[in-house]
Amino acid sequence: MPATTALQTNGTDKVPPSIETDAPTPTEPGYRIIRRNGSVTPFDPTKITVALTKAFLAVEGSVAAGSRRVHDVVKDLTEQVVSNLMRRIGEGRTFHIEDVQDQVELALMRSEHHKVARAYVLYREERARERAAAKAAVAETAAPSLHVTRANGEKAPLDEARFRRIIEEACEGLEAVSTQPILTEALRNLYDGITEDELSLAPILASRTLVETEPNYSFVSARLLLDRLRREALSFVTGSPEQATQADMAGRYASYFPEFIRTGIEAELIDPELGRFDLKRIGAALKAERDLNFQYLGLQTLYDRYFLHTRGKRFELPQAFFMRVAMGLAAREIDREGRAIEFYNLLSSFDFMCSTPTLFNSGTLRPQLSSCFLTTIGDDLDAIFKGVKDNALLAKYSGGLGNDWTPVRGLGAHIKGTNGESQGVVPFLKVANDTAIAVNQGGKRKGAVCAYLETWHVDIEEFLDLRKNTGDDRRRTHDMNTANWVPDLFMERVEADGEWTLFSPDEVPDLHDLYGTAFRTAYEAYEAKAAAGELRVWRKIRALDLWRKMLTMLFETGHPWVTFKDPCNIRSPQGHVGVVHSSNLCTEITLNTSKDEVAVCNLGSVNLANHVSEKGLDLDRLARTVGTAMRMLDNVIDINFYTIPEARASNLRHRPVGLGLMGFQDALQAMRIPYASEGAVEFADRSMEAISYHAISASVDLAAERGRYPSFEGSLWSKGILPIDSIGLLEEARPGVDMDSTSTLDWASLRERVKETGMRNSNTMAIAPTATISNICGVAQSIEPAYQNLFVKSNMSGDFTVVNAQLVHDLKARGLWDEVMVSDLKYFDGSVGQIDRVPDDLKALYATAFEIDTAWLIEAASRRQKWIDQAQSLNLYIANPSGRKLDELYRLAWRKGLKTTYYLRSRSATHVEKSTLKGTDGKLNAVSPASVSAAEAATPIVVDPSAAWGNACAIDDPDCEACQ
Repeated sequence: MPATTALQTNGTDKVPPSIETDAPTPTEPGYRIIRRNGSVTPFDPTKITVALTKAFLAVEGSVAAGSRRVHDVVKDLTEQVVSNLMRRIGEGRTFHIEDVQDQVELALMRSEHHKVARAYVLYREERARERAAAKAAVAETAAPSLHVTRANGEKAPLDEARFRRIIEEACEGLEAVSTQPILTEALRNLYDGITEDELSLAPILASRTLVETEPNYSFVSARLLLDRLRREALSFVTGSPEQATQADMAGRYASYFPEFIRTGIEAELIDPELGRFDLKRIGAALKAERDLNFQYLGLQTLYDRYFLHTRGKRFELPQAFFMRVAMGLAAREIDREGRAIEFYNLLSSFDFMCSTPTLFNSGTLRPQLSSCFLTTIGDDLDAIFKGVKDNALLAKYSGGLGNDWTPVRGLGAHIKGTNGESQGVVPFLKVANDTAIAVNQGGKRKGAVCAYLETWHVDIEEFLDLRKNTGDDRRRTHDMNTANWVPDLFMERVEADGEWTLFSPDEVPDLHDLYGTAFRTAYEAYEAKAAAGELRVWRKIRALDLWRKMLTMLFETGHPWVTFKDPCNIRSPQGHVGVVHSSNLCTEITLNTSKDEVAVCNLGSVNLANHVSEKGLDLDRLARTVGTAMRMLDNVIDINFYTIPEARASNLRHRPVGLGLMGFQDALQAMRIPYASEGAVEFADRSMEAISYHAISASVDLAAERGRYPSFEGSLWSKGILPIDSIGLLEEARPGVDMDSTSTLDWASLRERVKETGMRNSNTMAIAPTATISNICGVAQSIEPAYQNLFVKSNMSGDFTVVNAQLVHDLKARGLWDEVMVSDLKYFDGSVGQIDRVPDDLKALYATAFEIDTAWLIEAASRRQKWIDQAQSLNLYIANPSGRKLDELYRLAWRKGLKTTYYLRSRSATHVEKSTLKGTDGKLNAVSPASVSAAEAATPIVVDPSAAWGNACAIDDPDCEACQ
């Protein structure tokens, strides 16, 4: 239909013209459209506006369509279409005309302009039939000849045979995938003169659209990305165009690896010490076939943020990446080649993965390998701004930060030097917030910090408001995480509905360092002093009112998190040399801090899914993994690049590490155990017991080889009190704590070994969120239940369709996996619970996070906590929050002996995109920590509607990769 065709508006069925028919207008710089005939023209967003306007004309008539309402609607729809196109385009900067029209159609449907959308769909179908008929009428004598534009500008004929072979190779060995749909879609997007980058991108984009119907296409997409990476890396290290198939790499990796090391050293990205390894032996150990284990999300994440690059070119291939990390960790070993190969095999098999800072920086000139840093901020300007400076230096090389701000005097406190009054802690928190934003870790991920304040601090109520979207923005920290450091005495006052007294720390300085019975005695003495008029700044508040406000803010903004001071200290192995004043960015680290010591923790996680089968936990394999992993983590301490001296002194004195786990949900599903079951709680207990046993045993072995850590004497370890034994100490201080204490392994003999030989590490275990490294390994993060069985995950690398492959396998086995099931999963937000034809056993096994009673998560966490000398990042999920439920859950967490909790997650207003249009990713529920009214609450929590969706971490929030 020509652009000049008159549109009848008197009730006829005229339909809108296609986007491609209007006259040229100003273009969007740098973007291009591939026409159906293969020609390429500049992308012109105004044609979308014209097409949409004509669509409304065709349906609503000239008067209605010419109104301001329609004009505004069309403008908004155009912006939506352009935004979606830009977000999906990748690196090619080209759109196919069909992609543009798909987005126009989607925008009309999403905005519920159904009549216009229907007319538009009918018109597209009619035009498609016309083109097909025309094509059939003209017999094509020869296929059009396509050329590829190389990096140097030269053009060469497209090697169609290789293009097909790469796609076929990517599909080899995978069930239920086919070369043809990828090839057909990819060829549709080629044009004469296409660049090499665009050519390599075309099959990847084609394959990833098929992931929602068959999870194995995620492996196909990753393998196609590997071809792109191989061309980029091999060409760069050799200095001439080179490409290789996966089959070629079996022999090519060994010769490439020395070239890679040389290139990295010359670019001043790799430590020259790595060049002095026996590179021939190292290169021969690389296993090219392990490149095939990646899923697309994992490999794309590595490609975008982890692989070494210079001048915009990646030159690090996956197995070289794992070996570079391993060599960096083995640099000071006696048999460093042997240890490097041992470490490499653990990483490249995905049995264990180091934390992100270790992966970023191992083997480089600045090997800052530690994940978490904890600091205490002093109560004077020098100390405060030194703390802010330390934050910047620590964050620069990918460290996550936890700041203890409790010592800073409160609002209205006397300042002797100026004879004035303090403005309290909040203005300084604002400075720390802005510093975290400014130092973004070289663009690899956002700087991230969590501020902790003890519940008796006089500024606690202002602290609770820091993340609100209303009020004075100068007293808000929209990007900083916050956490309450809650003493047991406060929880007891809440349960008794008693009064709570708030103090300024400059008048009660010892409360900061006290816990348990000593804290209670001192606190009650200060309350008596306040009543007698001996303190200047203090006030009383009903404990239950403060508790309600804490939960209200947690509900509305996701902050502050609730963490418990007393169990963190009473069960700490290091109470003889200091106090735990806070946790870290992700609430799993519980180490001492002071003005002289900045606590450091070095993290890594066992992939539990790789250590189970339907028969259960493979204890021998787990023992081997944990033993090697503990050696790697201990090596971090000596190799580490420390940006401030307080961190180095603390780390070398105490040598803490944090071995955690990931893939817990995958392990349960492999063993056919529903998360909400006694079986899952028992597995949480037994698996953590095994990790704890082997981690402690490995640290004893390291102590025998290398010596015990310097502050060992006087620790709980030195007294034969292991984590399982320290439950008794908590029960003495707080009668009524409800923790299971059963065990199954030979702890008596291990206890004697610890006392006799000592420990290499003051702390050995902590369960981190593993937000990114679990993506690399292709498993569920940390100890989390599945968020959804089908959803779109967004991170700094883009949007990725995630499908529960095990569920698909089970549904296929029962003849239930088809397009209708995909549509149903989208409609029900990734849940099988409401799909009638899914059997009940699968509904239980694949229940998602919001379908599981949160009490199961707390019970499983309590069973793990008894074995862990630090803590765990425990998110709590509530489908329909209320004041009563929140109150019950957090009191339950306290009674069950948990040291910390992390995010509170509840459903948001965003739901799965219901469209089943081909080639689109259904955008699933984001998660934010507030959603529904709490009016039903027995303990009222009033939710501010303007803040009801909060500013908390969403599971598909691309900015939330705080710890790993």
